[in-house]
Amino acid sequence: MADSTQPYLYDRSDARYSIDEARWRGDDGTPLMVSPLAGITRDDVDRSERSQWRYRAALPVELHRRVSLGEGCTPLLHATVGEVPVLVKPEWFNPTGSFKDRGTTVMMSVLASQGITEMLEDSSGNGGASVAAYAAAAGIKAKILAPESTSAAKILQSRVHGAEIGLVPGNRTATSDEAIRQSSERFYASHNWHPFFIQGTKLLAYEIWEDLGFVAPDSVVVPAGAGSLVLGCFIGFSELVASGAIPKVPRILVAQPENCGPLAAAFAAGCDAVGDGQWKPSLAEGTSIARPVRDREVLAAVSNSGGGFQTVSEAEIPDAVLSLAAQGLYAEPTSSIAAAAVPGFVRQGLLQEGETTVMVLTGSGLKAAQTMAEIARARGLD
Repeated sequence: MADSTQPYLYDRSDARYSIDEARWRGDDGTPLMVSPLAGITRDDVDRSERSQWRYRAALPVELHRRVSLGEGCTPLLHATVGEVPVLVKPEWFNPTGSFKDRGTTVMMSVLASQGITEMLEDSSGNGGASVAAYAAAAGIKAKILAPESTSAAKILQSRVHGAEIGLVPGNRTATSDEAIRQSSERFYASHNWHPFFIQGTKLLAYEIWEDLGFVAPDSVVVPAGAGSLVLGCFIGFSELVASGAIPKVPRILVAQPENCGPLAAAFAAGCDAVGDGQWKPSLAEGTSIARPVRDREVLAAVSNSGGGFQTVSEAEIPDAVLSLAAQGLYAEPTSSIAAAAVPGFVRQGLLQEGETTVMVLTGSGLKAAQTMAEIARARGLD
């Protein structure tokens, strides 16, 4: 049982566990979260550190081993989506080419500090590539399970880092189910389940705050599959509210593809959890997750921020990819749905003129070379 005066882990039944315990879910089978933290102020930022570890004072534990490849400190760029001016965080500047490195560096530092020597991960691509790289850096033996339809470039990246790869027939849910089955054989450190992965993604909120001169934006637009980026932004900005650094949490605006948008469907129906749906594959493969592990927490975060969801059609995704590329931003389709959703957020009244909007582009087009080539051929650009 955790000491309630210190940070602790808790599950959906509100059972508490020690923050130092090596576990990936609660005894009730639900995902773990870290208890609410007090946050930090600008005086706590270590400006001598050129990575997201400059915000390490916001973490719930002091890690005696840091596994870092220099993640974070990505640019904040000006762009236009339709007629809407936005500020863009191109997360492909992270070491493995996606935002996942923000969560992986903290998660893997915890695993290394806990003496974990072998671990299992399941991923549709970017998460696995990130875990493979950081496992190699940590000297931890990694096995990555992925859907057999995963982009070859992402699988190659994991292989080259030395991870053992298992390709699973069927969709993303089948891969997750297989990973949980195999979790009895080695420690399961899924980026979708492990509580410290979100402690890493929350540092993006701190970085946006510093990028803007220690001011919060009015809204943040993100794509979502499992929703770790949604939760990270909400938790990070909530901590900044708790510390008195900002007055309120920005609206979190979430894009999902129509072909696989269980979170958006649940939000529209006023449900607190996702239901069953007849979902289909999407060009935005990284968001095609039919049963997000932390659905309840993600839906609550978006609601509590005053945000919302917007789905985009498959036809809109190539347009968004090429619109961003025309501004020099080579974003994979999974990232580009954030841009495709912007007009819908304007129609909903969630994006308004004169406000500051930050759009997160989660991964590089180089991660989805085959899909990007198909988009180019369809538009006569080959």
